[in-house]
Amino acid sequence: MKTLHYTPRSIYVTLSVIMIALVVLLYLALASYQLRAGKQRMLRVAADTFERVGREAAAAIEGELRPARTTAALLADTALLTAPDQSTRLAQLPLLAGALRANPSLSAVYGGSENGSFLLLRRLDSPALRELMKSPDRAAFVLQSVNRDRPVIQGRHDFLDADLRLLEARERPDYVFEPRGRPWFKQAQAAEPGGAVVQTAPYLFYTTREVGLTLASARGGAVAGVDVSLQALSAMLARQRITPSAELMIVDARGAVLAYPRSLPPSSAPQVGESRLVTVDELSVPVLSALWRRASSGQARAADEPLLNVADRDWVVRLEPLVTAGGPPLTLAIAAPSDELLADAIHSRNLSVLITAGMVLLMLPLVHWAANLVSRPLEQLAHEAEAIRRFDFGGPDPARSRIREVDRLALAMTGMKHTLSRFMEISSALSAERQFDTLLQRILSETISVAGATGGALHLVSADGQRLEPTGVRLRGAQGEPASLIEWQLDEPDSPSAAVQAVRQDRMVSLDLHWENPAHLARYSAIFMGLNTTSLRLVALPLKNRQNEVVGTLSLSFLPDTADHPQDLSPSRKAFIEALAGPAAVAIDNQLLLRARKELLESFIQLVAGAIDAKSPYTGAHCQRVPELTKMLARAACDASEGPFADFRLDDDAWEALHIAAWLHDCGKVTTPEFVVDKATKLETIYDRIHEVRMRFELLKREAQLARYEALLPADVLEQVRQELAPLLAQLDEEFAFIAACNEGGETMTEAQLARLREIGARTWTRTLDDRLGLSGDELKRKAGRPVAALPVQEPLLADKPEHVLPRPERERPPEANPLGFRLQVPEHLYNRGELYNLSVTRGTLTEEERYKINDHIVQTIKMLNELPLPRHLRSVPEIAGGHHEKMDGSGYPRGLTRDQMSVPARMMAVADVFEALTADDRPYKKGKLLSEALEIMAAMRREQHLDGELFELFLRSGVCRDYAQRFLHPEQIDVDELEPYLS
Repeated sequence: MKTLHYTPRSIYVTLSVIMIALVVLLYLALASYQLRAGKQRMLRVAADTFERVGREAAAAIEGELRPARTTAALLADTALLTAPDQSTRLAQLPLLAGALRANPSLSAVYGGSENGSFLLLRRLDSPALRELMKSPDRAAFVLQSVNRDRPVIQGRHDFLDADLRLLEARERPDYVFEPRGRPWFKQAQAAEPGGAVVQTAPYLFYTTREVGLTLASARGGAVAGVDVSLQALSAMLARQRITPSAELMIVDARGAVLAYPRSLPPSSAPQVGESRLVTVDELSVPVLSALWRRASSGQARAADEPLLNVADRDWVVRLEPLVTAGGPPLTLAIAAPSDELLADAIHSRNLSVLITAGMVLLMLPLVHWAANLVSRPLEQLAHEAEAIRRFDFGGPDPARSRIREVDRLALAMTGMKHTLSRFMEISSALSAERQFDTLLQRILSETISVAGATGGALHLVSADGQRLEPTGVRLRGAQGEPASLIEWQLDEPDSPSAAVQAVRQDRMVSLDLHWENPAHLARYSAIFMGLNTTSLRLVALPLKNRQNEVVGTLSLSFLPDTADHPQDLSPSRKAFIEALAGPAAVAIDNQLLLRARKELLESFIQLVAGAIDAKSPYTGAHCQRVPELTKMLARAACDASEGPFADFRLDDDAWEALHIAAWLHDCGKVTTPEFVVDKATKLETIYDRIHEVRMRFELLKREAQLARYEALLPADVLEQVRQELAPLLAQLDEEFAFIAACNEGGETMTEAQLARLREIGARTWTRTLDDRLGLSGDELKRKAGRPVAALPVQEPLLADKPEHVLPRPERERPPEANPLGFRLQVPEHLYNRGELYNLSVTRGTLTEEERYKINDHIVQTIKMLNELPLPRHLRSVPEIAGGHHEKMDGSGYPRGLTRDQMSVPARMMAVADVFEALTADDRPYKKGKLLSEALEIMAAMRREQHLDGELFELFLRSGVCRDYAQRFLHPEQIDVDELEPYLS
C-alpha cells in the first residue's frame, strides 16, 4: 500500500490566509466587476467620442467645401471664363483676391480657357509656401499665368502685395501648365450641360505639395476652379485629444491618407515631382495599418469589432464614414489604447488595491488576534499531545480557551494527561518493584488511592487452582488491619465472595454488603469494624496474565452515598480500574514467574554443586561450605564501620551475584575426570596400579623360589636354600614398602629417594605372555610404535613406556590470544601414566598433566558461566567464580590477575576457597589441617602476596574464622585461642 506524504499547515497561517483571502477575494470580485463595467462604459464612451469626432470631421469638410463650391459657381459666371484675351482676364484679379480673402480654406482660385490659357491667384500665407515660391518679403499673393493667345506660350509669376500692386514679375518660360488635361477641367466640361460644380478626388497639389481637392464649374468650354486644402482637417484632428496615444486619420476609398494630425515620416512624405498621396501602410503606424487591412478584408463582423490587439496592446478602434455632398466617400479611422481609455478605471482599481491593502494591514492585528484566539490553544494542545506521545507529563496543564469546543478539548486533554501520567507512574512503579510483598501492598495502595476506595484486598489463585489465597489487605482510615484474612474456595456453591463471583463470571462484579446480613457479617466483620459502617459496596475484578489466565482478584470497598444507597461507580472510574488491573496482573505474574525462575535457578545451582560434591565422596561438601564462608566474609565487610571496608556495601543484585558465583565456583569440575579429582595415590588412574606392582613383586618372589625348587634339592638343602633366600625376600619386602610409601605422596621426595626408586625399578622380571592381548583399540595404537619382543622377555619392574603417554588433542590447546585471557602453562601431553614418572612426583600425588587438568576446572568454570545468558546484574558471576585461584601478585591462574584487577567478592572467594581446602578433613589425599596450621599457611600466603591482606585481616578480626571453625571443623582441629599473632 502506497503511503501518502503531505506537509501539514499551521492553523494560525491557515486562518490568517483564509481571512485575508476572503478580503482579497471580495476585492477581486468587486474589482473584476468594476473592470468589466468600466470596459463596457469605456467602449460606450469611446463610441460616442469617435462618432462625435466623425461628425466634426464631416462638418469640417463640409464647412470647407460649401463656400468653395459657391465660389467656383460664381467664378464660372464671371468674365474670367468669357474674356477674349489675357488682359481682360487679368481684370478679374480683384474678384479672385476677394474670393481668397472671403474663404480661408481656399488655397488658390483659377480659370482655364478653352484654348489652354490659365490664370491662378494663390495666397502666400505660410513661410513654407513663401520659401517654395521664393516670393518677395511683402508679397501677399502670387499670380501664376500661362497665355496661349499668341503663338508663343508665355508663362510668368507675378508677386502682388495685399493691395494687388505688383511687386515683382518673373518670366517663367518653363511654366507651361496645361489645364485642359487636368481631371477637374475634364470633369467640369463633362458636367457643363447641367452647370453643376464638380468635385475631384483628393490629390497632391502640384505647386504647394499639399493634399487637397478641386471644385470646378464650366461655362462655354472654359472652366473656373478653386483648390481647397485639406490641411485644416489635419489641424482639426490634432485638436481631438482623445488619449495621449490615440491615432486618427482620414482616408479615401483607395487607402490614401488625406489628413493625419502629426508630421509624416521622411521616408513616406511625397517627394518633388510625385503626384501620389501617402498610403496607410506608409504612415508606419501599426494599429492604423492593421485597422485598414481588417476593414479592407471584407469581413464585416471583424470590421465592426471595437477591440484590436496590436503588438500586445489592446486598442479601441472605429471606422467612421464621412458623408460629403457630391464628393467621393471618405473614412475617419480612430484608434485609442484601451489602457489609456481605462485610465480612470485603472486608477480607480489601483486606488481600490491601495484601499484593500490598507484594510488588510489594518485587519492584520484583528486577524492575528482572531487566529491566535483559535490557533494558540490548539497549538498548545498539539504540543501537549506531542509531549503525551513522548510520555512527558511534566509540563503545565493546557490553558483554558474562550472558544467552547477548544475549551472542551483542553479539559479533555488535561484529564487524559493526568490519567495517563497517573497510569504510567503506577505501571512504572509496579514494573520496577522487585519485592513481591511490597509489590502487592503497592498495588493495593495505588488502586485504592486512584479509585477513591475505602479499602481493598488481593487474593491469588493457589497452586492447585482451587482457592483464592489472601495476600494483602488495606483499609483506609482504619486503626489497624484485620488480624486474619479470608480464604475463599472457588468451588464453594453460593459463595458470598465478590472475588469468587468475579472469577466465575470473568468480569468486574459489585456486591452490596449489609451489617444485618449474617453471611456478610460473618465473612466481612473486620471491614465493618474497621470502617465503622453498616453498609458498603464491594467491587471485585479478576487479574489476568498475558495468557488470559486468572492469577488472582482485586477487591475494593466503597462507602455508601447515604445510609441506604451504596455508592455507584462512574463508567470512567470503572474503566480506569479495569485498565489499572491489567498492569497489576502482569506485574504480579512477572513476580510469580521471576520467583519461580529464581527458585528453579537456585535449585539448579545447588543441583550442580551437589552433583560435583556427589561426583566424588572425597570432595566432601566443598561446594556448599565455600559459599557459606564467602557470604560470612562479605557480611563482615558490609558490617565494617572503619578500615578499608568502611564504605563497602552490597545491594540485592550484588548479593545474588555473589551467591550464584560462590555456589558455581567449581562447576568446571564436571569436566574433570573422577580418577583425577579423586586421585589418592600416585599410581592411581581409574584404579590404583599399585596392585599390579604388588603382583610383580609376588612374581619375583615366586620366581626366586621356583628357581631353587627346580634344583630339586633335598630337604636339608632346601632349608639351607630358604635361609639363603631370606635376605633377598626381606629386601624385596622392604623395597615394596618403600615403593608403597612413595605412592602415598605424603612427603617431599629427596634426590636419594628418587635414585633408589630408579634402582628398584630397574629390577627385571620375565614376561611370557603377549602384552597386546585383550587391549582396547586406543591402547593398541599407543603400542604401535614399539616392536614386538620375542617371548619370554625380561622387563623392568617399574617402567615408563610409550603407551603410558596420551597425546594432547589440538582442540585442547588454547590459543595464545584467547578472548578470556587465560595464562596457564599447558603441558605437552594430555596424560603421562608412566610408573616411574608418577612415583617420582616430588610433592603430592598429581603429575604436571594431572595438576593442569585439576587447574583446568576453573577455566571450564569461566567458560561455562560466560556461555550462560546472564542478566545485567549477574554479569559479574564469571569474574567472581573464576577468580578464586588468582593471586594478588599476578602469579595465580587461569588469567594471572593482580589484586587491582580483581573485584572484592572475587578476592573473598579466594580466601574462602583456600581456608576451606586447608581445613577440610574429607579429602582422600590428605587430612584436614589444624586451625593453627591453616592460619600459618594463609599468613605466609598473605606475606607472599598470594591472598588479600586486608581481607585476611577482616577474616580474623571480624570473627568469621572462629564462627566457621566452630560450625564446620572438628573440635580437635581448633587449637588456637588467640588469632592476633597470625596478623603480624
